[in-house]
Amino acid sequence: MRLEWEGEISEREHSLATYNPNRTHDVTLFIFIGEQLALIRKHGFEPGIWRPPGGGVKPGEDFVAGVQREALEETGLRVELRRYLVDATAHFVYEPYDVPWRTHIFSATTEDDELSPQDTDEIEAARWGTLAELSGPLRERLLTTGRAFWRYRVALHDAAAAVLKRD
Repeated sequence: MRLEWEGEISEREHSLATYNPNRTHDVTLFIFIGEQLALIRKHGFEPGIWRPPGGGVKPGEDFVAGVQREALEETGLRVELRRYLVDATAHFVYEPYDVPWRTHIFSATTEDDELSPQDTDEIEAARWGTLAELSGPLRERLLTTGRAFWRYRVALHDAAAAVLKRD
């Protein structure tokens, strides 16, 4: 599924999006064991905020290896990619320095059942949740922050959930 999104971002969000000027993408992973979905919480997230893990593939890094590395760092899970769910293009508006962004969302599976983030400098916690939780109370919590980045995440999660529900 293709998704195009545009929204105004704050100065804080702009600095987050541009802290590494060579990175204009992220990969998000919907990692499942049965109906359980891996969720992460980063330091600095507002209370009650959880989302699927993900990050960036490093320049020169094999794409699949980079995605698997991110999963391992953020959740401690070894994953197998199953399906490309969403190809999203975002335009974060912050005059005069708009930021183009791209997000790739994959579904993945794992045989590991213990969540144990390896990058504890970035990840505060990981837990198992469900797609229904992500589409319900967690969706509402993201929207109540009023932050553009969380509205973008909601659009990504909604698109991925729509593809998964069609299967």
